[in-house]
Amino acid sequence: MVSSIPWLTVLWAVPMVGAVAVMVLPAAQRDLVKWVALGVSLAVLAVTAVVAVGFDPAGAQFQFVESHRWIPSFGTGYQLGVDGIALALVVLTAVLMPILIVAGWNDTRDDISWGGRSVHVYFALMLAVEGMVLISLMALDILLFYVFFEAMLIPMYFLIGGFGGAQRSAAAVKFLLYNLFGGLIMLAAVVGLYVATAGSDAFEGGTFDFRAIVAAIADGDFALNPMVMHLLFGGFMFAFAIKAPLWPLHRWLPDSAVQATPASAVLMMAIMDKVGTFGMIRYCLPLFGDSAALFAPVIITLSVIGIIYGAVVAIGQTDVMRLIAYTSISHFGFIILGIFVMTSQGQAGSTLYMVNHGISTAALFLIAGFLVSRRGSRLISAYGGVQKVAPVLAGTFLVAGLATLSLPGLAPFISEFLVLIGTFTRYPVFGVLAATALVLSAIYILWMYQRMMTGPLPRDLADGESKLPDLVPREIVVVAPLIALLLVLGVYPKPALDVIDPAVSHTLTSIDQRDPSPAIAEGFPR
Repeated sequence: MVSSIPWLTVLWAVPMVGAVAVMVLPAAQRDLVKWVALGVSLAVLAVTAVVAVGFDPAGAQFQFVESHRWIPSFGTGYQLGVDGIALALVVLTAVLMPILIVAGWNDTRDDISWGGRSVHVYFALMLAVEGMVLISLMALDILLFYVFFEAMLIPMYFLIGGFGGAQRSAAAVKFLLYNLFGGLIMLAAVVGLYVATAGSDAFEGGTFDFRAIVAAIADGDFALNPMVMHLLFGGFMFAFAIKAPLWPLHRWLPDSAVQATPASAVLMMAIMDKVGTFGMIRYCLPLFGDSAALFAPVIITLSVIGIIYGAVVAIGQTDVMRLIAYTSISHFGFIILGIFVMTSQGQAGSTLYMVNHGISTAALFLIAGFLVSRRGSRLISAYGGVQKVAPVLAGTFLVAGLATLSLPGLAPFISEFLVLIGTFTRYPVFGVLAATALVLSAIYILWMYQRMMTGPLPRDLADGESKLPDLVPREIVVVAPLIALLLVLGVYPKPALDVIDPAVSHTLTSIDQRDPSPAIAEGFPR
């Protein structure tokens, strides 16, 4: 789509400029900082609405394209564009950010280590992460994508290490080391791909132009040596598998999620980590289709292990926040499974799952965070009978939990259903194994709810020594839109799928993959 206004540049530049504006505000203007950060996030949401309304699902694959020279000698340019997959995640990011800023309204205090500007730093870092995630989702230049794929680690590192719990420093270092290592491996693959294009007659020197490389591959003008392709695919996939995260590269996630503030933990799990699964479907498949097809059974096996592992470990958790973190590992397994079964249902379900997981995880984690802030403990055993004294909190927690276990009528159900259908059509055994998570998720969610929300009140609450108030208006402002989205997308996901399906079709066509034909049993009437 041609436009005189560079909407995509505006989209990522607004939060980045907003982060700077927040930092230069006077140290004493802490309340103003919060309102400015919220205003910036709402401005991003408004720009996103313009892009979403102007996007034509039946039009070109990439729309709102911007292309400018950046470093011509390196074959790289400033190229942005969105397809249906990127747009879905851009909308998710823009919708969640105002909610997270309101959720984290009181997360910070004046700390001498930040020179009395803790509030400024906290909200500036959140806006910086948003801007970097957005440009990563919209980049059509591989080097441009890589730069911000790595850069977003820095503000998230400070969000975890500067504002988290007692073990925040160790968790932040673990987060950074895991992801930096993956990024270094990917850097080698990015350079390798550039060298390969430089040695091809299809290009006038090396290039990082994603669309040009994919077009040359589709036309047969650019072909990699199979071993080189496998190595480059491995480099990209390794980095994305850590970010996602895929079992067994998940070990950094539970600690980071538990030690971060609830708002920044959701920013990490629901928004930033989606760049990993987005990278798989955006780069690993179109650039290295043969390698993706060859290694798909291995990746699917790891995904299914992650689905079951995350659910089983979640059942055994005594820490409510760690339990929710492990559920995300299980859900990321479903997302990656749907991508690599390489069916239209699987990939559409995976993309929709990225959106729905972001909403459901945000709801469950934030409500749990509100509860923990009241009680001062993350232990499930410290609670009981919450629904008697805080019925709204307990009720919204139940809806978010039911969404997490993919109850029909709530948003994650249709995405998980599509992933399973897409898996069954090509890998029925893996489909059966993945479906066991439906039972396991019911166990960890319903058992957690039973222990925390039902039964007798703890003695100190029953005796009136301590109070456990219900959700306050600010918290209802956070929770209400999330619950509404879970209900709306659960009943009517068509608008999202109408945008996602054409992009999925383009991806599958680029790697010459088609949905398996339905098998008809011998002797069955035709």
